[in-house]
Order: sequence, then structure tokens, then C-alpha cells
Amino acid sequence: MILQPETDEQIASTWPVMHQLRPHISADAYLPTVRRMMETDGYRLVAAVDDGVVRAVGGYRVLEMLYCGRILVVDDLVTDEAARSGGHGKAVLDWLRAEAGRLGCSQVHLDSRVTRDRAHRFYFREGFTILGYHFVVDV
Repeated sequence: MILQPETDEQIASTWPVMHQLRPHISADAYLPTVRRMMETDGYRLVAAVDDGVVRAVGGYRVLEMLYCGRILVVDDLVTDEAARSGGHGKAVLDWLRAEAGRLGCSQVHLDSRVTRDRAHRFYFREGFTILGYHFVVDV
């Protein structure tokens, strides 16, 4: 089952899986950080839940950019290590694609660290292509 966590309890239930992708965010900081991002940046969560347990979670937002128009940007996408290859990540990604269409977006974008080879194979299987580089500088 796919659901959009909105209550504090639902959001907090996604932390154990999200923590596997974002280990620097403590359980205590997770809920207030997600709430702040929801309020200020339009961040949203989606989760694949099986037998009451979160198996995969995605964080996303909708942006409009001059070069590509209205897009759905996937900030976070992770499947519980113990539940990988069970279709949960694909279910979340399929839901995100459908949500992008419902929201009038022309594309789904995501960044993935260069070290995440397994994730890259998954994204390629799902039809994603590499469009460019993502540059970062500390300030």
C-alpha cells in the first residue's frame, strides 16, 4: 500500500528507512526537519507500507524552472535494506511518476550520488537518463 505520511506519527514511522539513506539525521531531528521543509519548501513524503511496516520512502517537491518547466524533484528515495528487490521502491517511483502527471509536471528529476551503483542500475531500468552534472560548493 502506498500512503502519504502527514501526521507526526506517520512521518516519524518513515525515519528508520530514511535513516538508511540519510544517517546524519537523528530520530529526534527528523520530525521537526521534515515539518519545517513541508511548511517552507513544499516537501512531501510518500511511503510503501507492507503489513504496517514502512518498506520504502520517498521525499519530493514540485518546482518550476526556466529550462524545463514544472517538474517533480525526488529529494530522497530509499528502500529498507531488508526489503530490497521486493518491488517497494518501484511502487514508490511509479506513484511519484503518476503524481507528477496529476500535478501537471512534465518530468521527474532526481540526483543520486556517484557511489550508489545499485540505485543507478534501478534508475536506468526505470527509464531515467543522465542529463548533466550537479555542482556543489560550500559557502
